[in-house]
Formats: sequence, structure tokens, C-alpha cells
Amino acid sequence: MRHQDESPIVLLGSRLLTPYIMLFGWYVIFFGHYSPGGGFQGGTLLAASVLLIRISGGRRVSRLQIQEFATTPLAVIGVIIYFATGLVAMLMGGYFLDYELLPFTGMEPAMVRYWGILIIEVGIGLAVMAILVMIYDNMVKGEDYA
Repeated sequence: MRHQDESPIVLLGSRLLTPYIMLFGWYVIFFGHYSPGGGFQGGTLLAASVLLIRISGGRRVSRLQIQEFATTPLAVIGVIIYFATGLVAMLMGGYFLDYELLPFTGMEPAMVRYWGILIIEVGIGLAVMAILVMIYDNMVKGEDYA
């Protein structure tokens, strides 16, 4: 990937596809505990949509998306969401990630589990997306691409 010629057709195609890939990635994250999928698969789809633009558009276009310096804080936020949910359950007297003991008042235990799993899936998806984009950014650092 030493030299990249910009192709307006490839860039237009990737710009048209990217929102649909992102939308499907968020769908997989939000409905992953009901159907196949979840945080890892949804985060991978989100990363694929970001990387599609980065590969097809080069450095000039990728600056309009997630900046390279923002991937580490996003990954840390995703991991903190995951562990904070588990630690809150432990502080409430349960096991790590025991969703029934999360402090959502006035809800049935099934709904508390639903929201607990959803929070976990969002944290995992955010961390996976940021880490995969970070891996790509570190691999191409120093490469001569437009």
C-alpha cells in the first residue's frame, strides 16, 4: 500500500455503503442478545465501515472520520462500560455481571437483565470497533498513502 491512486468510483461506492454497514452493526449490537450476534460482531461491522472509508479514501478522507488520537479513549470507554457494569453488580452483593442485581429500581428482573446485557454489548462493541481501527492505524503508520 505504498502508493494509492484515488478512484472516485470506489470512494463513492464506499461512501454509499458505509452508512448501511454502520446501521447493521448497531442493529447487531442492540439485538445481539435476542439473535445471533452481539458486541463483538457489531463492533467488527462498525470497524469495517470505518476502515472501508480509510482504505478507499486515504489519509485525507479518513481525517473526516474518527481521528487516530480518539481510538484509544473510545476503547478505554468501552472497557470501562463493561467492567463498571460488572463491578456495580458485585457492589450490590452479587457476582460479576450478575445482571439481576443492577440498581434499576421499579423494573422486573427480566427487564433489568435486558438492560444490563444491552449495556455490556454496547461497551464491547465500542471497544472492539476502536481497537480494530487502532490496529489498522498502527499498521499503516509510516506508509506513504495520500
